[in-house]
Amino acid sequence: MATYQTFTAIGQREDLSDVIYNISPTETPFMSSVGKTKATAVLHEWQIDSLAAAATNAAVEGAAASDITVTPTTRVTNRTQISEKTIKISGTMEAINKAGRKSEKAYQLAKVSSELKRDMEKALLNNTVKSAGNSSTARVLGGLQTWLSTGYVGGTSGVAGSLGSTARVSGTDAAFTEAMVKTAVKAAYTAGGSPTILMTTPTQKVNISAFTGVAAQRYMAPANKPTTIIGAADVYLSDFGTLSVVPNRFLTADAGDSGEVAFILDPEMAAVAYLRPFQTNELAKSGDADVTQLLVEYTLEVKNEAAHAIIADLAE
Repeated sequence: MATYQTFTAIGQREDLSDVIYNISPTETPFMSSVGKTKATAVLHEWQIDSLAAAATNAAVEGAAASDITVTPTTRVTNRTQISEKTIKISGTMEAINKAGRKSEKAYQLAKVSSELKRDMEKALLNNTVKSAGNSSTARVLGGLQTWLSTGYVGGTSGVAGSLGSTARVSGTDAAFTEAMVKTAVKAAYTAGGSPTILMTTPTQKVNISAFTGVAAQRYMAPANKPTTIIGAADVYLSDFGTLSVVPNRFLTADAGDSGEVAFILDPEMAAVAYLRPFQTNELAKSGDADVTQLLVEYTLEVKNEAAHAIIADLAE
């Protein structure tokens, strides 16, 4: 008698797991580190100022007062940028029995929400200058790389960005060194900043862990306890304070630029300004489908660029 096997059987149910596995990163370290504030116009403005350099100050007893030249504040701006994603789900797709999710619309909205935050992180950190846009061209915010000039450390022929209006010009790539970090931290500290974060690409995070300034420590584990090999540096203790070393997957080289960047950040001196916080808009139906738009309008507020520093043109 022939054995009845699955190879010829009809009516076998599919074995489809009721879980959807997605390992795409959703962390946004920069947005999570800096503050939030409110914008009230598409041209977001704020003021920056600085104290006069310390000088010898000794007055003659009884002498008439002498006035100083008062320096006005500096008014700086950035443009708000609209980021959006729109999904269109058919009525049938929403109604059928699906594996891994009950509502296709809810699942896709959650997915594009994470995608939108990733897009924002990239925009906030990039080397794109601010633009007012027009009726056919989108407004664009000036990314962090276009703001930092006081604490600029770059390769040969490299030029710093300026106030969101001038893009950073790439120089000759070089290996990431501890000396670069020391120079950048000193620049931010000297200008008055209090940086607490060293944000890097994954590649440069590995390079930081190999800095000679990182003391090698060995521990004798107690009996019957696992021994840990320490091969990473998560904190850098500089001459001017402690920096948390934070890798950022979205801090990548710009188009046409093979070099990478790292930032020395004072989180108190930067914020994301929202003109329109995250919102869900149900758009008009044009048939048997639901059209839903997820939208946010925002910009980068660099409260004072001198509080931060950038290390550019790092070889991969």
